[in-house]
Amino acid sequence: MVKRLLLLCVLFTNYLPQSLASEINNNTEDWKLADIPPTLVQTRQDEIIFSSVAGKMRAVAQLNRDHGFFAYTPAGDYRAMQFGNDYAFVKATTLASQSPRYIPDVDRLNDLQKPIYDYLITTEKTPVYRSTDVNGQQIASLWENLRYPILARMIKTDKVGGKVAWLTIRLGDRLGYIRLDDVMLDKGIPILTYHHILKDGENKLFRHTSTTTSLEAFSEQMNYLKQAGYQTLSLDDVANYLNKSANLPGKAVALTFDDGLKSVYRYALPILRHNQQQATLFVISSRVKTQPQKWSADALQFMSKQEIKNSQDVFNIQSHTHFLHRLDNHNSPIIFSRKEHTIMLDFKRSMKVLSQFEPDQRYLAYPFGGYNRSAMDAAKEAGLYLAVTTIQGKVKVGDNPFALKRLYALRTDPLDKFSQMVGNSEQGVINQNIIIDK
Repeated sequence: MVKRLLLLCVLFTNYLPQSLASEINNNTEDWKLADIPPTLVQTRQDEIIFSSVAGKMRAVAQLNRDHGFFAYTPAGDYRAMQFGNDYAFVKATTLASQSPRYIPDVDRLNDLQKPIYDYLITTEKTPVYRSTDVNGQQIASLWENLRYPILARMIKTDKVGGKVAWLTIRLGDRLGYIRLDDVMLDKGIPILTYHHILKDGENKLFRHTSTTTSLEAFSEQMNYLKQAGYQTLSLDDVANYLNKSANLPGKAVALTFDDGLKSVYRYALPILRHNQQQATLFVISSRVKTQPQKWSADALQFMSKQEIKNSQDVFNIQSHTHFLHRLDNHNSPIIFSRKEHTIMLDFKRSMKVLSQFEPDQRYLAYPFGGYNRSAMDAAKEAGLYLAVTTIQGKVKVGDNPFALKRLYALRTDPLDKFSQMVGNSEQGVINQNIIIDK
């Protein structure tokens, strides 16, 4: 809205005399940005609205006719309205000229101003009610495969003593209510961790490491994600999930690859490209090769500059440190023995080297998953936004952005275990005793 108002100011001054326009543009002391509130509208008939979900515009809900919602000033053929953490769009021509038949109830408890504390996940078309009454009026429906922010949760007792759990949401700047039984509560975003990928028949030296995945298992896992309708997220999406600034699908997973190994370029990249899946590649910047290495399944080889550049249609290149990816004499990550300033300088150096591939260096994977307070503070000081560990689990609202959990899918995991791991199941599925390639 602010951008639109500033654009109108620019257009207006284009038609003024040069001297007067210059005076207006240079004297901004008395300028005030108008906060134009949304107006109450209704649709002529039940109407589908559209919103961006993890960067993809899609149908997200249906507004029921005669019920009032608040929409902003038209922009072209559409009007925007609040939807989840962002906006949805409804065709201006579908709105009725008269006042809504059913006006939203007054928000006496100030629920519209409450912060988001959790998300629900829709698995099918889900009714949104005007009040906590399943026999009452339905004002809208949320489409399936959405994560939608929750403002409050309550238990209501009916006339015969039965208890029904309700979730309060905000839709079109008004309150709506969803039965808990109609949706799932969000259990978090799975971030999967991969390192080294080899064909099962050529893996002679790395079978003992949990972080070496077979090509066969990886292909099966990625194909499952595509066929089951999972959208692969960027770490920008994960950051937006944590700071509650964008809408995400219910079926979502983030893919990460640590180290920048040549095997990932050789085997993972074609599969991800074929499936139109995206991932984050955490690169040890000091180990990037000037020229491609001749392939060998018996060594840990690293990607070259050209190979990294060739993979950027799939991989977002981020830091896995520069010289800190080492173990000390006690087999412990060397980052634990370094001072905060030294750690920060290494992070900055890595970010500078990797900026030739991705100028926007925002994310970090700690070496061997090792981190402490000094490492987290160094990441903040270096200007990073998120950092991931090797602690097992999903990312949930309220998590420390500099200590995010991830999940390991092993080459020996059956597909039903993998599906539970990435799904929104009540029981978290993790793999213990991970052995990392040194």
